[in-house]
Amino acid sequence: MSVAAVVLAAGGGSRFAGAEHKLLTPWRGRPLVSWAVEAACGAGASEVWVVAGALDLAVVVPAGVHILHNPQWAQGQATSLGLALDEADRRGMEAVVVGLGDQPLIPASAWAAVAGAMATPVAVATYDGQRRNPVRLAASTWALIDRQGDAGARTLMRDRPELVSEVACQGSPADIDTVEDLTRWS
Repeated sequence: MSVAAVVLAAGGGSRFAGAEHKLLTPWRGRPLVSWAVEAACGAGASEVWVVAGALDLAVVVPAGVHILHNPQWAQGQATSLGLALDEADRRGMEAVVVGLGDQPLIPASAWAAVAGAMATPVAVATYDGQRRNPVRLAASTWALIDRQGDAGARTLMRDRPELVSEVACQGSPADIDTVEDLTRWS
């Protein structure tokens, strides 16, 4: 099955008041975004893509990972998801597994578990019973996904629960939005 692992990393990081963009800020010795990209790469997906927008991530994305540039990144996260879904459709992918570039404690095993969960068209990772990323979206759901604002697949999961299964995962879905978060999770 052809599955693309997609790291959404296009936002401006406006809540982060550090010296540089949060995704490039060092966390445990490496740029923050590199942790999510590495986990996505370790999931065994057919391809790995990073959706960028507010900044150029080419210096931190390893060879073999494709960068998709979202010129509409300021209009909401759903535009980045839509861009990835359109690319997946063009490349004939059967599913995408989507995660966020500011969640460094989600391991490759979570990405792989969600990618391999095919009981329903949508699979969502859970951590201690709470739904978080990554999320697997089969091609049959792509036309149902909101492509405006910040809701993305959340609206689909809320409105069509019969399409969704949960996958218990190891790791932590903590996201780094502020300098305080960076310190708390270091």
